Amino acid sequence: MQLTIRHETRYTYTLPLAYTIQQLHLTPRVEPQQHVLTWNLSAPGHMHSYTDAYGNLSNMMTMDAPHQALSIVASGVVDTVTPDRGRIVADALSPLIFTVPTRLTAPTPGILELAASCLPDGKAMTRDLMCLAEHIFGAVRYQSGATAVSTTASDALALGQGVCQDHAHLFLACCHAHGIPARYVSGYIDPGNTGHAASHAWVDAWAEDKDFTGWVSIDVTHARLMTDAYCRLAIGRDYDGAAPVRGVRRGGGTESLSVDVQIVPQ
Repeated sequence: MQLTIRHETRYTYTLPLAYTIQQLHLTPRVEPQQHVLTWNLSAPGHMHSYTDAYGNLSNMMTMDAPHQALSIVASGVVDTVTPDRGRIVADALSPLIFTVPTRLTAPTPGILELAASCLPDGKAMTRDLMCLAEHIFGAVRYQSGATAVSTTASDALALGQGVCQDHAHLFLACCHAHGIPARYVSGYIDPGNTGHAASHAWVDAWAEDKDFTGWVSIDVTHARLMTDAYCRLAIGRDYDGAAPVRGVRRGGGTESLSVDVQIVPQ
């Protein structure tokens, strides 16, 4: 499949800013199941390109001139294929990096109970991981606006509502509680008629099947394996490490944020 993608992030402020710095994970990863045909990243100020510790193609954007608005636009065409049974070719990173709980994925009694319903200790088969995704899908109903980027996995579970990043964090927390490597994935999805946002988050989990050991990519929000409808931007331990746009500013008063993502499949 070819996905034509346009992603605009626009900030406006009630007062001028003196300085802005933003870390951008807005360039698709170099991976066997996706090939970038064209891609352009447009942003004001100074841009420094680099590859971060997780192999994500990243940019650091800085603006040190007074400004009261800024717009970041990523666009292009990506050719994607469906991984066999969701299986992703392993990269050079040790999976053990992705067994450490974070602030957003810390275990609680509720998380431990949810994890125990599906996962064995130490390793899991794909069927165990899909069982967990289905349990999370049932426990945390998709509700846009119910949570924020700072919401923890335990808070989303207690609320019983959330969005894709909450589903991903809860899945990671359950896996880490049983010593199973799992990592956060940010990117895009052709939403079809689901009504969900085109900017998406899901997970890679380390499966140990009879015929395969490695990463299996799972969309927890839809309780399904990754297909060619997905484009991967970044991986990390949680949202904080893989967020498409994340930064700080000096000044500006009250901030207003608008995000527009358009995905056209061919």
